[in-house]
Amino acid sequence: MMRHVVLIGAGSASFARGLVADVIQSGRETTLALVDIDAAALCCVERLSARMIEAKNAPIKLLASTDRRQVLSGATAVICTIAVGGRRAWEQDVFIPRQHGIYQPVGDTIMPGGLSRALRMIPAMVEIARDVLDLCPDAVFANYSNPMSAVCRGVRKATGAEVIGLCHGVLHVGQYLADFAGIPRDEVTSCAAGINHLTWFTEFRHRGRDAWPLVHRVLAEKTGGKELAEAVDHPFTWQLFELFGAFPAVLDRHITEFFPHLFPGGRYFGKTLGVDAFSFEGTIAHGDKAYAEMQEQAEGKAPLPEWYFRRSSGEHEQVIEIIEAIESDTPRVFSANLPNRGQVPNLPEEAVVESPAVATAAGLRPLTLAPLPAGVSATLVSKFQVIETIVDAALTGDAGLFTQALLLDGAAISVDSARSLAGDLLTAHAQYLPQFNRKGYRS
Repeated sequence: MMRHVVLIGAGSASFARGLVADVIQSGRETTLALVDIDAAALCCVERLSARMIEAKNAPIKLLASTDRRQVLSGATAVICTIAVGGRRAWEQDVFIPRQHGIYQPVGDTIMPGGLSRALRMIPAMVEIARDVLDLCPDAVFANYSNPMSAVCRGVRKATGAEVIGLCHGVLHVGQYLADFAGIPRDEVTSCAAGINHLTWFTEFRHRGRDAWPLVHRVLAEKTGGKELAEAVDHPFTWQLFELFGAFPAVLDRHITEFFPHLFPGGRYFGKTLGVDAFSFEGTIAHGDKAYAEMQEQAEGKAPLPEWYFRRSSGEHEQVIEIIEAIESDTPRVFSANLPNRGQVPNLPEEAVVESPAVATAAGLRPLTLAPLPAGVSATLVSKFQVIETIVDAALTGDAGLFTQALLLDGAAISVDSARSLAGDLLTAHAQYLPQFNRKGYRS
């Protein structure tokens, strides 16, 4: 049977490029349907994809549409990478909090930027989920869009659709740890659980033996009495590792956002988060530049680099490997974001947790783990409650719940500052927030 894959949010050209490369590498006869509401972005990625398919003479039938319902029927997999408002809206998620003295290096998961993004993302993903349930209810339904936990929780809470959240972070941090310890990547195993972008490695093994002592030894050798910030990159992550005995993914750029009270004014080891530490402007400029380069390649003005066709482990192809494991009923373990139904006993029930799951013909099912250490669990439980609050705000259009979430998140310093920040963000993004407009919100 021909595989029918639908990519919604294909205007995220770098992801589409990676997915096309993975489909090409799979060698399977596939119908690949690209969907984006931005016709210009869709045209760009369609042309780029067509060039890639032609270059490898791959058995892929390419479709493109601004209306997802035209291509969803009969889909075996639906993959979402949408970003409501794109990079320009993302900029406001970070720049507006800066006006309130709040600095974020990413702004797509937690803190005011991530919470603001959730208000735009959740309703859009709920509508996609309803179309999936209507037109291809048996499809593997995967989400890569942030904020991961909030989006997946909102979709499941509103529709019951069995969306799977996927992210490359845990795999990449496992590789980072192996490299740090000087261990071949293919000789390590690990176990990590938590919330996407704050997922704690509680086990790390080399050929079946506990490798944490080796990691501690290498860390001690690198520091040699020096300050962590002088000896290693991601010093905050390593501080948490020394304190909690577990290693949080995915390193300082994301981890710091879960502890805003420790970085007032964005102060981070002599730098400022999002400015000269993990420059947010640099991230946006890189995205704009990459898109411009892909436009030239799509139009045939620049050659296709050969590295476009190489598989970079863990990101785009993870979903293809999950699909293959399900289709062939070949059990494989992946890190996935799924509702907590006992797999992590001391985290909130139904909260979307990131943890190991096995893919078989029965779908993707989480593995049951031991309870997390109390300290580790404590870093997560409060954040899951923030996520539940922002999910309800997004689904109901309740500005008061948005203010609550901002206050509970910890970046706002008072009720009044949280309320003021909520107003500024709601006003800036009003065009993407009809649920609040229907409620009669006014700035």
